[in-house]
Amino acid sequence: MNFFFVLNGKSIKQALVIVIAAFFTAWFFYAENIVQFPAFSTEDGPKAIYKGEKDIALTFNIGWGDEKAEPILEILKKENVTAATFFLSGAWAERHPDLVSRIVKDGYEIGILGYDYKDYTEIEEDKVRKDILKAQEAFKKLNIKDIELLRAPTGHFDKRTLNIAERAGYTVVHWSLDSKDWTNPGVNEIVENVSKAKKGDIVLLHASDSAKQTAEALPAVLDEIRSKNLKMVSVSQLIANGESNSSEIN
Repeated sequence: MNFFFVLNGKSIKQALVIVIAAFFTAWFFYAENIVQFPAFSTEDGPKAIYKGEKDIALTFNIGWGDEKAEPILEILKKENVTAATFFLSGAWAERHPDLVSRIVKDGYEIGILGYDYKDYTEIEEDKVRKDILKAQEAFKKLNIKDIELLRAPTGHFDKRTLNIAERAGYTVVHWSLDSKDWTNPGVNEIVENVSKAKKGDIVLLHASDSAKQTAEALPAVLDEIRSKNLKMVSVSQLIANGESNSSEIN
């Protein structure tokens, strides 16, 4: 036996309204339960953290030079900044053990910035692995243990990088806010860039000699962050404050 149902235009509209309302209600409750902690990831694989749920993490890359790191450390100390993360290249750390020791003594977190300044997306997988392991060995010789964070030296990474880093015991850390201090755009522009910071941001700064204006801009940068009532924490502390929500990367 066949049955035919006849619906007029008004009934169809009412049904669509009900379906749409149900969809948005379901999405609302789903979104409410998502922890806002974005990450790049491979499908069902390791993640690269680039943003947290609350607070803010200042990160400083150092790849070369010995003139800018110490003034930045002095400013952080003077401004009573007790938490920050320094991503150091293994080659730089070997050449400047006293500065590495100062960073540790001042209570700041250390992450690995590879060994040499290489784009991990443009070299063979084995060379990526060797560069990370070479950096790992450099820090071991300096008695810097239990490093868990890694940043791709040029900021470029792919699935291979994430997988290699995970096997070596590291979490890849990117950033959500670039101060662009590495372009030396002027102190005011660096401060303006960081003034856009929001809770959960990981801020990219540099303490290499190539970033000539960072130290001068840093006091005003810190003032901007404090004016937003954002607590400055290390990347590890930021990660500990939430679970990850990932989006796939090629």
